Amino acid sequence: DEENALLALSFLGVEDLGDDYVYEGWILVDGTPISTGTFTVDDMGVPDNTQFMVNSAHLAAATKFILTIEPSPDPSPDPSVTKYLAGEFSGNSANLTVADGAALGTDFNGANGDYILNTPSTADDDSDYANGIWWLDPNAGPGPSLTLPNLPNGWVYEGWVVGNSGPISTGRFTSVSGDDSDLAGPTSGDDPPPPFPGQDFIDPGIDLTLGYAAVISVEPEPDNSPAPFTLKPLVDSDIDDVGIGTPQPMDNMSGSLPTGTAMR
Repeated sequence: DEENALLALSFLGVEDLGDDYVYEGWILVDGTPISTGTFTVDDMGVPDNTQFMVNSAHLAAATKFILTIEPSPDPSPDPSVTKYLAGEFSGNSANLTVADGAALGTDFNGANGDYILNTPSTADDDSDYANGIWWLDPNAGPGPSLTLPNLPNGWVYEGWVVGNSGPISTGRFTSVSGDDSDLAGPTSGDDPPPPFPGQDFIDPGIDLTLGYAAVISVEPEPDNSPAPFTLKPLVDSDIDDVGIGTPQPMDNMSGSLPTGTAMR
């Protein structure tokens, strides 16, 4: 019989993935990923399992631990491209972060940007400017207003407005310049939107200055949920009425990103 040893995991800030996805741990042994098992997390952020028995020789030889997000059921025995947290073993422990090169490869410390209120899909009507949000710089041509790191395969950015009735996506994107996934959105007017992330809320109309927040999240691809994922590098908790086309800055939230530890 193979001799096994205990791998203990702990996490801060991981979230429930819903019914169709699970977390899976992997150890890297001579460059080859070996699964340490899957687990789920409840709506309070508590994993259903944090202790796994792993082949002792493999565990002793492991150089890195990697946490992935996998479909459930999972058709592949290999790791998905959605690598979430990772860290090198130093002695018997590995500190796990999104910044590790085997995960997202960035700590988002340099993420910054702002947005404007405007409704370009109703170009002849400036009175409804508070019904649209756009991550663009009107004084640059227009140009991009976000500074965000490139994401590896398995991840994509998504814009949101969040009010009392819940979050509303403004579209997914991988580049701060260019159309997002839904252009001006399903509630926009008839005029063409600028090629930047954003959305107009014309029909039905939504005044975004009435208790809404603006969020840029990082989402798994494929996405596990219609709600924002726990990775939210930029947030403005209160969209203010500063007038049409006036930039509003977003706060960098990189200090609140998830972390973990693997102990062998």
